[in-house]
Amino acid sequence: MKKPCLAAALMASAAALVSPAYADDAADLAAIRKQLNQIDHEYRAKIENLETRLKKAEADAKAARTAAANASKSAVAAQSDARAAQQQVAQVAAPPAEPPPIDSLPAEAPTPPASANAFNPGIAAVLNGFYSASSRKPDNQRIAGFAIGDDAKLIPNGFSLGESEISFAANIDPEMAGFLDISFDNENHPDVEEAYVRSTDLPWGFTLKAGRFLSGIGYINERHAHDWSFSDAALPYRAFLNTQYGDDGVQLRWLAPTDIFLEFGAEWFRGDEYPAAGAAHGGQGTVTAFVHAGDDINESSSWLAAASYLHTRAAGLETDNPLSPVDDTFTGDTDLGIASLVYKWAPGGNPTVNNFTAVGEFFWDRQKGDFDLLPFHRDSTGWYLQGVYQFMPQWSLGLRYSQLDSGNIPLSLAGSALDDFGHSARASTALLEYDTSEFGRLRLQYTYDQTDLKPNNEILFQYTVIYGPHGAHRY
Repeated sequence: MKKPCLAAALMASAAALVSPAYADDAADLAAIRKQLNQIDHEYRAKIENLETRLKKAEADAKAARTAAANASKSAVAAQSDARAAQQQVAQVAAPPAEPPPIDSLPAEAPTPPASANAFNPGIAAVLNGFYSASSRKPDNQRIAGFAIGDDAKLIPNGFSLGESEISFAANIDPEMAGFLDISFDNENHPDVEEAYVRSTDLPWGFTLKAGRFLSGIGYINERHAHDWSFSDAALPYRAFLNTQYGDDGVQLRWLAPTDIFLEFGAEWFRGDEYPAAGAAHGGQGTVTAFVHAGDDINESSSWLAAASYLHTRAAGLETDNPLSPVDDTFTGDTDLGIASLVYKWAPGGNPTVNNFTAVGEFFWDRQKGDFDLLPFHRDSTGWYLQGVYQFMPQWSLGLRYSQLDSGNIPLSLAGSALDDFGHSARASTALLEYDTSEFGRLRLQYTYDQTDLKPNNEILFQYTVIYGPHGAHRY
């Protein structure tokens, strides 16, 4: 009888010890459950409140739009009634011989877009004026050994408009963008310098451009004149490309998925612009190819290298000859190669205080065909080296030297525009520039020009201002 009593006593003791623990846990769980229910209730209330406010805001906005539309219609109707009343009064006072035409009454105004310029392109204007003074008449200056185009001539003395322009740019849709640039020369003649469409969403790094545009060959060729580091193009661009080459055609670029910048491009042009002419091969007279590569050297400096090639056919290219009243004519093939190297430095990658840019390019040109109906074949070269140093905010100094070698010509062309008379064309240029901002520039430039047989001293004062949305300038 003693053992059952002992077991019962042990069980009662264990129950007494365990019961308080279970009781405490149950109380804690109940408290937690209560807190969770309270939080859930509060968040549900807040969400319901936000939904109510959102519905009210949407209803208010809809009512406002309806009221605005009704007000616009009422205003148009009131305007129409007022004009009709004025016409009735006028008819009573002095009845017209003929009733007013129906189309003179105002039509119902269309619903305006959300923004007044929602469907308009970005419009920018560039004013690029000059004052020029030279010791020799610019019209009589030539580049010894070269038959140059009209755009390669010197800026006329006195005040001139330069190449000012108006541009229009816009995204057409998610896959295409458009650009139109109209430039004006010193005689106020407008010219469509560029007018093209460009893809914006091609896969695998490709970009396609079609229309009229400046070629991607060389370093400054596809830059507009107001974006040049000097007031005029270097000698090789003037002699071989009539300052710069642009034409009607298509361009395909491919940006390689590499750690460094690596881009390849090819172009197919109509072949109507210098050094081409006559739109040979059924309006497909010029082809080009180029490759660009670049990278950072460190956080303060970077480099860019490029190689370019142009092949074209000229069918009756006419150029002015200062030595003769008759224009020169060339029919034949031209092959042009360009090697470019650019170095840029800015302390810490910040160019606002100090920066330096050095550019060097070498040109090799081969022409083969008939010049003034005489057989003609020669190789010519040219190069230039320039540097621009911003020594303090807004102020810069620049130096440039360029030189040409026209090569040998047949004896039959001695005394023609292609005869350099033993003279190597060259020019040395210095500039001082003050930038009022990134949209305004004042530049003073001096050139000791030895492109002709007699030297010429040329002083240029240039002002450039840009207003309106304008795309970023190239590297």
